[in-house]
Amino acid sequence: MSRPAVLVTGGARRIGAAIAHRFGEAGWHVVIHCCRSFAEAKELAAELPSAEVVRCDLADGDAARLLVEELAGRLTDWRALVASASVFRHDGAEALDVGIHWEAMQVNAATPALMAQAYFRHARSADGRRVIQLTDQKLANPNPDFFSYTMSKHAAAAMVPMLAMTAREADRIYALAPGAILASHDQSEPEAEISHRMNLLRRRTSAREVADAALFLATGPLTSGQTLYVDSGQHLLAQPRDVMYLAREEAAK
Repeated sequence: MSRPAVLVTGGARRIGAAIAHRFGEAGWHVVIHCCRSFAEAKELAAELPSAEVVRCDLADGDAARLLVEELAGRLTDWRALVASASVFRHDGAEALDVGIHWEAMQVNAATPALMAQAYFRHARSADGRRVIQLTDQKLANPNPDFFSYTMSKHAAAAMVPMLAMTAREADRIYALAPGAILASHDQSEPEAEISHRMNLLRRRTSAREVADAALFLATGPLTSGQTLYVDSGQHLLAQPRDVMYLAREEAAK
C-alpha cells in the first residue's frame, strides 16, 4: 500500500468520525475502529478514498492489544494511532459509581495505554510513528461532574509524557485536549449551542478543528509529550460545574 495508514479508535461517530474523514481527505488509508457502530463505520469507510473497518470492545484490553498486533502485521506504513474512543457517563465527586469508574478507567485510559505500547513495539513506518491520545480540557479546568470520566482522562494524560520518555527518537506521542464540541449525555442541541460558547472566545469549537489538530500532530514537528488544547480557551477558565449544567442553571434563574 502506497498510502500512510492511521487507526482511529471510536472512528465511526462524533469527533472520531471527523478525524477519520480528515485523514482520508489528506490521502491516508484510514482504519476505522468501532464497537457497536458498525453500520455507521461502514458508511463512513465507503465515503473515503481508502478505508477499512475493524471491531473491538475496548473494555477488553487483551483484544485491543491483539488488534494492534494484527494490524501491525499487514500495514507496512502505519504512521499514526489516534485514540479517540471514550465512554462518558455521569457520576459525581460526592458518590463515585464503581461500575462507571471501572469502565471509564479501562476504556479511556488502560486500553489506550496497552494499544500505544503494542503500537510502538510492532508497527512499521520509515517516517516515524505517532500516537495521539484524546483527553479533555477538563485536565486544566476540572469540576466535580462526570467524576470517573475526568479521572480517566487525567490518567490518559499522565501516560503521554511517560511514554514519550521511552519512545524512539523518531517516534512521538501527544495529548489532544478538546473542549465542549458536540452535544453529549442528555444535552439537547439548543442547550449545546449555549453551553459550548462558555469559553474565552465565546464561540463554538468545531469537530473539524479537532480533526485538523490531529492531522497536524501526525505530520508536524512538535516535540513528543506535549498537550495541544483545542477549546477556544475554555481550559483557561475556572468553571465550577460542567458547562451543560452551568447553562441550565443560568436558564433557570
